[in-house]
Amino acid sequence: MCGILGTVPYTPYDKFKPALDTLYHRGPDSFGVESVDHDVTLGHRRLSILDVSETGHQPMKSENDRYLITFNGEIYNFIEIKKELALKGHSFKSTSDTEVLLKAFLEWGEECVHKFNGMWAFAIWDKETKKLFISRDRYGKKPLFYAQINGQFVFASEMKAIFPFFKQLEISEDFHWMKKNIFFYESTDKCLIKGIQRFPAGHSAVYKAGKLNTYRYHNTLDNLVEVPKSYDEQVEKFRELFMDACKLRMRSDVTIGTALSGGLDSSATISAMANLAKDNGSYSKDWQHAFVASFPGTPLDESYYAKKVTDNLGIGATFVDINPLQHWDKLEEYFYKFEDLYITSPIPMIMLYESVKKNGVTVTLDGHGADELLSGYQQGNLEALWDAKLSPSKTKDILNIYQDSINEDKEQYKRTNSSKLYTDFMSKKTVKKILGKTMPSIDNGHPNFKKLDNHAQYLYAMFHENILPTLLRNYDRYAMINSVEIRMPFMDHRIVNFVNSLPYSSKIGGGYTKRIVRDALDPYMPKEVTWRKSKIGFSSPIVNWMQNDLSDWFLSTINDTDFLQSNLVSNPKDLQTKITKIVKGENNEFSDAQKCWSELSPYIWEKSVLSGKSFPNK
Repeated sequence: MCGILGTVPYTPYDKFKPALDTLYHRGPDSFGVESVDHDVTLGHRRLSILDVSETGHQPMKSENDRYLITFNGEIYNFIEIKKELALKGHSFKSTSDTEVLLKAFLEWGEECVHKFNGMWAFAIWDKETKKLFISRDRYGKKPLFYAQINGQFVFASEMKAIFPFFKQLEISEDFHWMKKNIFFYESTDKCLIKGIQRFPAGHSAVYKAGKLNTYRYHNTLDNLVEVPKSYDEQVEKFRELFMDACKLRMRSDVTIGTALSGGLDSSATISAMANLAKDNGSYSKDWQHAFVASFPGTPLDESYYAKKVTDNLGIGATFVDINPLQHWDKLEEYFYKFEDLYITSPIPMIMLYESVKKNGVTVTLDGHGADELLSGYQQGNLEALWDAKLSPSKTKDILNIYQDSINEDKEQYKRTNSSKLYTDFMSKKTVKKILGKTMPSIDNGHPNFKKLDNHAQYLYAMFHENILPTLLRNYDRYAMINSVEIRMPFMDHRIVNFVNSLPYSSKIGGGYTKRIVRDALDPYMPKEVTWRKSKIGFSSPIVNWMQNDLSDWFLSTINDTDFLQSNLVSNPKDLQTKITKIVKGENNEFSDAQKCWSELSPYIWEKSVLSGKSFPNK
């Protein structure tokens, strides 16, 4: 896991190195800068995880000096690929996955990406053809941005490394649309800064002679699989895939752990790790490190359930009490490093991964992706009503699941009359069907999209196009701000292909969301966690903060002249009134407070990112 930067044509070292160092937090262990003639400069900031010696240094050259690579990410199945390459006559000088990636490119060319089980953003320069090959992993777990600036092509892991190549920064013409559509811009090429574009997930590209030719190499719909007909067999297959996904992601030359919430997904992950650790496999034995964000006295606190898990496994845990005052003075620095906008404060998540790093852990295996893949959110469950085909028993089950999955921490989610829920949903869906409206998705014209049931279509868009891409972006930043790598077993492409091929009844049913996960991992988890129906999101107790610890900060901010004159806040005076009511206790609605934070964020972003302030790299 690292930070990468590159330019075509080359950039002088004295200009390139400061730009590369804006990514110091992504790779504090070492750095490398290589130029090939006047054609290209590639840079790398390294977070050492596999082969921590000098033989894993980047940028890395091929033995004949023809190719040069800079790579951010991990290829989890590098050992298996290495064995395959060795049989084809390749030899290796290191135990790094970077060398395996480079030689896979030598052997299979651009098709090599289909061999990889991992997360990546990399670029390979071909000295002979003067071509730059670029690729980003299937689902966009690793970030990649690019820009064309005065005839120079610049790419980097974060936008801030591209900033120095501009004469001045300007907001994108899409900025106001983006701030109102927080969950919908990450899967597009739109960026908050004018002139910068996001390289798409699941795509590769070739840059040559001033032109970037991008193409899609992976589409989940092209990789659907035959699934066992019986549910019990599906459970066995899921368990097999998930265990192997965890096993591959436990490969590390440094200490690993997990960010444990006490919810199903992270609990399933660490429980699988514990079970795997009983065997002598090719993965880290130093995994017994659980980190729990604790919010004492608020509805967000899940430490009770997290302790159930660690007690069941016989390991300890580090409980991190989230006190915003400890880090609020760094808010602008965090916004600068985060770079984007979101609906909640980044403080709790950054504090959690800071504790991970301070306790000597560099890699975590976390449960991200399961909610979007397997219907962990309340609203998505209703979509299965259309698939129940008027079956009274199935309909009742789906409605009960919907009602029981109300978030404990969200006051705006109230239990609703089930008959009204059913009637409202089915009538609206029927009208849409009559009008010929399809599920909103960039892939809804794909033949295999039409083969998915209604529930699967909804989850497909959530996973690939809105909620998950945003969360992947967020957690990459939260962790990398602290030089920590997150690995996500639920996002193994074999699992994604398998789950997308399952009927809705394997994902929700029998009274539960994420049914197949519960049945597959039940033997390894405490029952109180496996069969828990309520859900708590990892967020900020924003109402509590606004009315207590941070009341002075909020009032000071909204009465500042710069805030009242900000062009990035839609209506400063109106927002000032809304925030004042919450701070004074006249409004205690979580949803309203969260909206206030979303409306305020562009102002903080403006002060930290657009202003050109300098924040320390170390």
